[in-house]
Amino acid sequence: MDNNNHDHKEIEEEWKRIQNELKQRHCETDRVDFIIPGTSELPQTQPDSDANSTITTSTATTTTSTSTTQSTTETTTTTQQQRPLRYVAGVDISFVKDNVEDACASIVILELPGLKVIHEEMMFVKLDLPYIPGFLAFRECPSLIHLIEKVRTERPEIFPQVILVDGNGLLHPRAFGLACQLGVLTDLPTIGIGKTFFCVDGMLTKQVKADVAATCKQGGDHLLLRGDSGKVWGAAVISHSNSTNAIFVSIGHRLSLDSCLKVVAACTTTNRIPEPVRQADLRSRDFIRINYKPTAVAGEASASTTIADAAVDD
Repeated sequence: MDNNNHDHKEIEEEWKRIQNELKQRHCETDRVDFIIPGTSELPQTQPDSDANSTITTSTATTTTSTSTTQSTTETTTTTQQQRPLRYVAGVDISFVKDNVEDACASIVILELPGLKVIHEEMMFVKLDLPYIPGFLAFRECPSLIHLIEKVRTERPEIFPQVILVDGNGLLHPRAFGLACQLGVLTDLPTIGIGKTFFCVDGMLTKQVKADVAATCKQGGDHLLLRGDSGKVWGAAVISHSNSTNAIFVSIGHRLSLDSCLKVVAACTTTNRIPEPVRQADLRSRDFIRINYKPTAVAGEASASTTIADAAVDD
């Protein structure tokens, strides 16, 4: 084994260890303080598996004081029970053509129900960590987290309530894709949006495609992706009636699959890809086309834009 392979094996083992620790904080149920589109009330918060720790709906941070948490949760439910889902974001990393390191990280925030783009952040990044299949999140999360935290600090009034990720969530060989890892690290609700099918648990692309064609006849129809083990990994979704290729929606963090599907439906127009992810992809590619110079390094070029007439009042 050459040195490169040996080094990558060591890195992979370390990343497995880190990922296994992060999985302990992963949440596949609804832990949000807003009304899911298509429903009329806050989702029922499931009790935490750790009897000594509960998660409040207002901050989604762990606390060891049950009485304090209960009080905070009751207050939040009373004051925010009619709070709708208003701000959604898409995140994406687009690479420079024929380049595996130079890329543009982007977050684009849209306002529901009209899906109007109200803010975007772009930044050139250099992804110099090795690409190891199944561990893409370790390359891409740091740059995306930087942009998310920039919005949290500088534009808290439009901070996204849900993030749609250009990448898989639970539908992943280790059941912990980019959308899961980003959600856990930021403690935000996330949804994985896959453009191609990830073969796991005995499911094959050809069969899934045939099953979708047989069962999904109109826009919004979906097929649950159930593996040989019986586990549901996500759903293949036909975005609209003119679409023949499905997208693959899976749990990221703090939203159930049913809620993920409702959010995706609210974020879909006449295009195959949900608008937050589509806009993040298009705008990051435009940013590269206009601003990239071969000598550029991470952080040399960035952009922050807010649409002036956006309604951002609470």
